Amino acid sequence: MKFGVVVFPGSNCDHDTYNVIAEIAQQPVTYLWHDSEDLDGVDAILIPGGFAYGDYLRTGAIARFSPVMQSVRKFTDSGGLVLGICNGFQILTEAGLLPGALMRNAGLKYICKQVHVRVETVNSPFTHQLTQGEVLQIPIGHMEGNYFCTPEDLRRLEAEDRIALRYSTAAGDIIPTANPNGSLGNIAGVLNARRNVLGMMPHPDRSSERLLGSADGWKIFASTIAALAAH
Repeated sequence: MKFGVVVFPGSNCDHDTYNVIAEIAQQPVTYLWHDSEDLDGVDAILIPGGFAYGDYLRTGAIARFSPVMQSVRKFTDSGGLVLGICNGFQILTEAGLLPGALMRNAGLKYICKQVHVRVETVNSPFTHQLTQGEVLQIPIGHMEGNYFCTPEDLRRLEAEDRIALRYSTAAGDIIPTANPNGSLGNIAGVLNARRNVLGMMPHPDRSSERLLGSADGWKIFASTIAALAAH
């Protein structure tokens, strides 16, 4: 299997994400340049965190029009796996590949800290090796991580079991004080209707080795790799 890490002007977690696949997973991985439509025969795409195109206009607004994202759209339509992390999540919502939008954090402050998220569904390639209700410790680092969607979209997400992760306490309680950014329903990650696209604000790339303070993020990558291997 082969992974592709998309690189935009302003990406700053591309090397972190690449390192997880190359050094920890020991799987083939390549960078995918924003200005190219060539996906280089990859089997899964990772859209990393950062500030694509400087976050001008709003996060992800310019990146959605890049040549690589046109290919990413075709890739998802064919069933390919795509994981968007932080800025990657923002780009996926702007591109219409995931419902909703990421607004400025409640309190209008940049937040960078460890948080806890509860696994809400194991019915996806990205979470099938986890346990429903399992709590992961994963860091966040964002200014626009406040997830919002229409009431209709929220009902659909809940009815179709497409809320992947929610911010929680270490004990797994979904309460307002565990919500770092004001996200609707404590939502930290969502899936598309086909379940082959996941967007999440917390950084599994920054929590895949114990020396970083937590290795819980590795479970997301491990599950994705296992799904690809099974396929």
